[in-house]
Amino acid sequence: MRTPVLDAVRPAVHALGRAWLGLDLVGVEHIPPSGPLIVTPNHQTYADPPLVTIPIRRRVYYMAWNRLFDVPGLAWMIRRLRAFPVEIESSDARATREAVRLLQAGHVLMIFPEGERSRDGAIGRFKPGAFRLAASLGVPVLPVTIRGGHESWPPGRMLPRAGRVTITYHRPLQPAAGVEPRQAARELSERAWTVIRSALEQPLAQTRALRSPGR
Repeated sequence: MRTPVLDAVRPAVHALGRAWLGLDLVGVEHIPPSGPLIVTPNHQTYADPPLVTIPIRRRVYYMAWNRLFDVPGLAWMIRRLRAFPVEIESSDARATREAVRLLQAGHVLMIFPEGERSRDGAIGRFKPGAFRLAASLGVPVLPVTIRGGHESWPPGRMLPRAGRVTITYHRPLQPAAGVEPRQAARELSERAWTVIRSALEQPLAQTRALRSPGR
């Protein structure tokens, strides 16, 4: 299964990202080709969802802040990208049920665990929702590090400036077996946060050296 709108514009988005943002996709071999998956990137720009999705050649759904669906034009666009709303200020049973349905059907779900874009480029505290889903359903989590997006497109700037953005796809993390779900979710969140933070702190040359051959 694919994401039709993104499939149609994927080559153009990738080409524009490489030309304008110096986009580099690292570790794409870690993306599972099948099975339910929760993708958990850090969040730096409005462009993160389509950029992270470029090498994921499967149908991807997005859990997005409900207030974005009140913005004319933007709401139409993100719905075409298979986004559905979630209230990040409180528990949202409807969004949780939809997420469970999608994962049980074997789809990919992208959730930004910080809940909102970083104001300074640093990784923020993770909300537990994505990891509780993973632990309760036994679904792997794919941590993704976005680096350079804040410098190119910080909050308050209308359009991105030319820059160098690297997106790193880490090895999937499995929830701990035989552990109480709440504890397993907490441990999974800590592992994902640590992996992403470590990649943010690595020298850029070292991160780009991890690129898959021929990518």
